[in-house]
Amino acid sequence: MWFAIAFAAALVLSAVLTKIEIPMLIRLKTGQNIREEGPEAHKAKSGTPSMGGLAIIAAACIVGLVLMRSKDMAACVLSTLAFGSVGFIDDYLKIVKHQNEGLKPKQKMGLLMVFAIALAVYGYMKEGGLVAIPFIKQNVSFGWFYIPFAIFAILAMTNAVNLTDGLDGLASSVTALVAACMGLQGLGSAGLFAFALSGACIGFFLFNKHPAKLFMGDTGSLALGGALAAIGVCNAHLLALPVAGAVYVAEALSVIIQVYVFKTQNGRRFFRMAPLHHHFELGGWKETKVVGVFFGVTAVLCVLAILIF
Repeated sequence: MWFAIAFAAALVLSAVLTKIEIPMLIRLKTGQNIREEGPEAHKAKSGTPSMGGLAIIAAACIVGLVLMRSKDMAACVLSTLAFGSVGFIDDYLKIVKHQNEGLKPKQKMGLLMVFAIALAVYGYMKEGGLVAIPFIKQNVSFGWFYIPFAIFAILAMTNAVNLTDGLDGLASSVTALVAACMGLQGLGSAGLFAFALSGACIGFFLFNKHPAKLFMGDTGSLALGGALAAIGVCNAHLLALPVAGAVYVAEALSVIIQVYVFKTQNGRRFFRMAPLHHHFELGGWKETKVVGVFFGVTAVLCVLAILIF
């Protein structure tokens, strides 16, 4: 019952807050700058207000605070706020202050690293760093190795979700599914927050679907990545994230492969364009088809994650 309440409350709150923030973001001139090297069709989106992820963060965290039951809920809320703050600073510098670079890569990664270390240490101190192992369906303590493992997983997930946010409704719809999957796998406060996060994503999706009225920006995508990582830490399901969220993994790997091939093969490209969603766009798929297929694949993978963990 409480899971349904968390989901519904966050959905409604997110939808209301998103509706309210759109004219505010327009007045603040937070229009998104579209990359010149991006798909030609995306240039029509230039000027669409960004930083809309503030509504997702607010909705999920408010519901989390109201339903606060344990330290795990606090860890999830704080992680969402912490990682989202990095995205907010980056968006603010790029969009409002018109600093093309925003946060420098070292600054951005440094801040993310600090928060990842804090979350990993929390997971280790909680119960010696428990991790659910697929198929055997048991939690195993990783001991001291848990900290470097968790840091890598947290940073990888945060950046992968950030790379996935490139099409109308893609990151919000996929994350709604992954969060719900993580909620079903972990009862307790982390599961409760997961359903709040899922509802918040759907509330935002109502305005972010094609044609998007606003974008979540790094503010939203980094917050979502941090929130999912926190849920994975708190319910010992960090290994379930790359299964349920394999779309994130594929997006990140496509960028790594593209850069590697470009640098080692005299400028040759492995994909038409990276991240992966752009590869399919340039192959003739409509934006809505890419989002629909990625959503469908995620739904199947979420069922798989539930079955094997």
